Amino acid sequence: MNYPNRIIKKGELDKEIVKAIQNQLNLKSCGPVGVDGDFGDITVGAVKLFQSRHSDATGTPLKADGQIGQITWSVLFGIESIPSDNNAPSLLLSEALKVATSQIGVKETGRNEGPQVNIYLKSVGLDAVGNNYSWCAAFVYWCFKQASTQLNVTNPLYKTAGCLEHWNNAKCTKLSISQALKDPSKIKPGFIFIIDFGHGHGHTGIVESVNGGYLTTIEGNTNPELSSNGYGVFRLNRRKIKDITKGFLDYSKEGN
Repeated sequence: MNYPNRIIKKGELDKEIVKAIQNQLNLKSCGPVGVDGDFGDITVGAVKLFQSRHSDATGTPLKADGQIGQITWSVLFGIESIPSDNNAPSLLLSEALKVATSQIGVKETGRNEGPQVNIYLKSVGLDAVGNNYSWCAAFVYWCFKQASTQLNVTNPLYKTAGCLEHWNNAKCTKLSISQALKDPSKIKPGFIFIIDFGHGHGHTGIVESVNGGYLTTIEGNTNPELSSNGYGVFRLNRRKIKDITKGFLDYSKEGN
């Protein structure tokens, strides 16, 4: 059975989904649970037991909350049970991803500076030399600017090096994190994620694919440890959907 693209929890009304979960819990020696389609306290306890015994694809223990999101589902039923969509929904998003991919491996040569980093920052009107500007948002803007130029269309992104300023001023469809968690299939390749760390600090990058509750992203000003102030452009595959605290920007209907 494939993941139904929503969190399954106590009180779930789709009995066939619940029966499939109960049967799988029994197969994983986390029962006995009656296969009756009732997601009640007994099934909640069995799910928590399963979560306490297993880790996700990165080796991180599952959160034992008795609810089944994409990550728990992928461990319970296998990653192949999570439908994947690796196609960007518009030519602009597809081209922006190609541009971003071409930049993987770019690194700073100084503190938030470097030949290519300076170009990213210049695209949003900033002089990198000696100013220590964070550049993750500038990288995203530059990628879409290059893609727009190649397609001979107007770059629809708001021109800024500020992640939260981008979110607040974006003239496109916004997918909140609550909407994304309810239906992860709404997140598409080419979407821009925005994380809000509070106190005006954020981070951003471009979604390449969604796999079992995790995002594969291409980001600037990061590192393999998922830093929001790292030293280069990286492809990362360990960001959880639930950690994207602000949401996603969908420019698939703009710039075409």
